[in-house]
Amino acid sequence: MPASFSFPDANVLVFGGTSGINLGIAEAFVRAGARVGVVGRDPEKAGMARDRLADFGKAFAYTGDVRDYDAVTSVYARFADDAGPVDVMVAGAAGNFPAPVIGMSANGFKAVVDIDLLGTFNCCRAGFEHLRKPGASIIAVSAPQAQVPMAMQAHVCAAKAGVEMLVRSLAVEWGGAGVRVNAVVPGPIDGTEGMARLAPTDALRKKVAKGVPLGRFGTPADVAEPCLFLASDAAAYISGAILPADGGWLAASARLEM
Repeated sequence: MPASFSFPDANVLVFGGTSGINLGIAEAFVRAGARVGVVGRDPEKAGMARDRLADFGKAFAYTGDVRDYDAVTSVYARFADDAGPVDVMVAGAAGNFPAPVIGMSANGFKAVVDIDLLGTFNCCRAGFEHLRKPGASIIAVSAPQAQVPMAMQAHVCAAKAGVEMLVRSLAVEWGGAGVRVNAVVPGPIDGTEGMARLAPTDALRKKVAKGVPLGRFGTPADVAEPCLFLASDAAAYISGAILPADGGWLAASARLEM
């Protein structure tokens, strides 16, 4: 995939970047010339992601749990030794499982909030000292559930709504340091674990696809390219933005039957 933007000598750290949408984002940045570190909980998956990215440029792999602030801090320190200050950080780690509130334990709800919301906070807060300021860009990966209430997704709705408000708050607080903070909102992205869980049957896939005005599922590249834009000089005056990359899915959500 040819990159639409160029990031020569930039350092990019992608939390949750060992699979799915986030790996696609990491690949887009490394193809665009950046040195990219991917972070995940599984050492084997992290190594495989690094090896895949190494076909296109300089890549590093780290193991860490975004719920653990000290672990996140350690990742930043290792990346600083390997590459230097962070120009772009993508907070993409997320958890999800379909469940009704009545069928969900407090621990299950907490697990998703801890990964999605607390994890995003940890990635941002622990990284502030490592960001190349001014000029650094933070991109959080949100979800439509932040804006559209969905059955079986109360935990994700709550967590991602928090992520989007955190993004806006950080844009206000860190703007003076020259740090831009934005979020991208993927729609239904084919070939991802999340989509497989939310639409596991052909009937559900057709129902979801029918609700997308552009008439198709997205690809990881459809999310990665907007991330390249948000991190580029073309978006130098954009901060606190929540950018859908969803084929119009959110715009049409009022008429969807979930």
